[in-house]
Amino acid sequence: MTPRRVVLAGPADVAGWRAAARSLIAAGEPASSIVWSVSGQPDDLFAAEEVPPVTGAPQGFSVARGFLELAETGLLHSDPTRFDLFYRLLARVVANRALLEDAADPEVARARDLAKAVRRDKHKMTAFVRFREIATPEGAHFVAWFEPEHHIVEATAPFFVRRFASMRWSILTPERSAHWDGEELVFGDGAARSDAPDSDGLESVWRTYYASIFNPARLKVAAMRSEMPQKYWRNLPEASLIRPLIASAAARSAAMVAAPATEPKKGHRPMKQPERLAPHDPSTLDALRAEVDECRNCPLWADATQAVFGEGPADAKVMVVGEQPGDKEDIQGRPFVGPAGALFDRAAQEAGFERDKVYVTNAVKHFKFEPRGKFRLHKTPGPTEIAACRPWLEREMATLKPRLVVAMGATAARAVMGRVVKIGETRGSILKRDGEPDVLVTVHPSYLLRVPDEERKRAEFARFVEDLRLATPFLKAA
Repeated sequence: MTPRRVVLAGPADVAGWRAAARSLIAAGEPASSIVWSVSGQPDDLFAAEEVPPVTGAPQGFSVARGFLELAETGLLHSDPTRFDLFYRLLARVVANRALLEDAADPEVARARDLAKAVRRDKHKMTAFVRFREIATPEGAHFVAWFEPEHHIVEATAPFFVRRFASMRWSILTPERSAHWDGEELVFGDGAARSDAPDSDGLESVWRTYYASIFNPARLKVAAMRSEMPQKYWRNLPEASLIRPLIASAAARSAAMVAAPATEPKKGHRPMKQPERLAPHDPSTLDALRAEVDECRNCPLWADATQAVFGEGPADAKVMVVGEQPGDKEDIQGRPFVGPAGALFDRAAQEAGFERDKVYVTNAVKHFKFEPRGKFRLHKTPGPTEIAACRPWLEREMATLKPRLVVAMGATAARAVMGRVVKIGETRGSILKRDGEPDVLVTVHPSYLLRVPDEERKRAEFARFVEDLRLATPFLKAA
């Protein structure tokens, strides 16, 4: 069989791959007969002459949105086999729409690994790009140098347009460059490191700011190097301070401990510590609900309309824990009935289960808010409030005996695990616990509502659905 060679416009030509792949799938072309290449790069020596892909509107199949969003991210990876991998996966997804739910499948796992690496690289670009000012006839222009691991420049540049819309700037990378003149975003060829300035007049101000916010008592060198790898240091103005600040951290922390306690502000009264609940045998959920209604272990009850207890089947195998009731939940006395609840319902349905198959509750049972005119604005519960409500959550779990607890957001994860949990480090994996339910950590759906960019919002929603899909096997287990 003569191989069909598809030439894409560039290494990040996701649209070109998608159009070609749909045509080839519709024509029944097996992955073994296709050679993917990029214009301007060396071709496969054994490939036949280029044959244009099948034209015309492909008919007869549809693809789940989850695959498209996974592919649009994963195809930006630098792995030279990515185009072939996602085409093989596409052919299999067309034949089996539930394939992406099989996290153990090698090709599904590999595709997710590629997408995860791309997301991480995009995050690093947004975190570690540092602009330096240069003078031009048109006025100030800000230039930054960055070395991404993957083909992410065009996908990430819109973030900087939103963040620095009033600036004229350029981001130079070895492969591709982005330029914003205040009105139009354009892309050009790659550049050399020497094309970007090494410093500007504002760097001393930035270093002063960085030194002032550095907290030696919270220093974790391994975590810092993981989040800010040393390969980025040479492009960061604060890099020259990192080693001296690390070296002085121990002495500064000791001085902070030795310093006398400061006096509280006038009129401040320490919050009464929550009363510890006496040991209690698991009871029925209705009995527990009645006790929660009478809870006075923290001050939140005084301003809330009512306590909001969990709801769902008493024999549910999966327990979903959110942060706290919102405005609508506080009024109706039911969990997850507001906008975040509606988004959770939609994500759960796409993940393969209905809301009424799981038990939903919150880490904190009363609404914490700040009055603002006619509105009540959500305020994140503090450690004291989480601790005050944790016995109720533990008794819910003891009564329900779920096989899996889905902790949505940092507050829920802290309440379930009994410690601070970093969502980015634990998200999307099943945490095993001896003698206790397994835990799946993910974001809270209210986070998705706050994402301003529609493209990123779609990607984050798809990732949230992927997280929830990990819970479906627990629902079906006996």
